[in-house]
Amino acid sequence: MPLFNLEIITPIRELKIDKVVYLRCPGLDGSFGVMRNHREGIFALSLGEIKVTRNGKDEYFATGGGFAEIIDDSVKILVESLEKSNEINLDRANRSLRRAEKRRVEKEFGLNEARVEASIARALNRLKISKR
Repeated sequence: MPLFNLEIITPIRELKIDKVVYLRCPGLDGSFGVMRNHREGIFALSLGEIKVTRNGKDEYFATGGGFAEIIDDSVKILVESLEKSNEINLDRANRSLRRAEKRRVEKEFGLNEARVEASIARALNRLKISKR
């Protein structure tokens, strides 16, 4: 089975995953999949789920968006945040959601609506992916 290498880079860590069979990323226009010999390019990523298939198993990650670069038989993903599904802190995600919802209702001074909605979307994404 044809395989490729994946590198995911965040501001605080680098994750190298070898022998990837399939990668699914949340693109701006919807999810897209990557397999070996994929067309080269740079793709913008949105908030969502990254799925990595290797060794017959799927791994899931929550991300807040970024970019994916596909070159030859490797993919580099640059993202602001990344959390593996089984490493998501549920208490923290729930607190973030409650705090953002409270700010939405109270229209807290100094926070614009788009920022509050983005906070809610990030928290909901993390909670959804934590169940994978």
